[in-house]
Amino acid sequence: MKVVVGSKNPVKLNATINVMERIYDDLTVSSLDVDSEIPDQPFGMEQTVNGAVNRAKNAYSDNFDLSVGIESGLIEVPKTLTGYMDIQWCAIFDGNQITIGASSGFEYPPSVINQVLAGVEVGDVMDQVTGIDDLGQKKGAVSHLSHDMLNRTQNTEECVLTAMIPRMNSEIYF
Repeated sequence: MKVVVGSKNPVKLNATINVMERIYDDLTVSSLDVDSEIPDQPFGMEQTVNGAVNRAKNAYSDNFDLSVGIESGLIEVPKTLTGYMDIQWCAIFDGNQITIGASSGFEYPPSVINQVLAGVEVGDVMDQVTGIDDLGQKKGAVSHLSHDMLNRTQNTEECVLTAMIPRMNSEIYF
């Protein structure tokens, strides 16, 4: 199985490898830097899912069996403290069919969301809050906020795995 991830982000690559190794015996995973065709800070489910789908489609070629696109965005959720939760979406493309999965969501502190709504990217705000440069390429905000009980790789694995569920059960999905 040859898989390509539509990002050079090591967290997205490692999460994909971790999930795919549990599904496929003969596996090669590579990564390509591709355009998500959405803003750097996605808002809403449609924009975030579109970013994941665009990454998967833009990474795909006949050289691969599957391409993986992963995008994290702020999704409006009623009754939350800030009105938003961060949820990662994964799109997996085989040249014909797209399957979609999501991670568990978490909420940023109100001060972070206020800055994001003022136009600052969430990653930049969290770098300031934590004092860790490129936090999103390392352990991630979810790890910091959960006191390392859930790291970004694990959170990203959730969306990859849930996107693979139809493929792992193709006889009842397709």
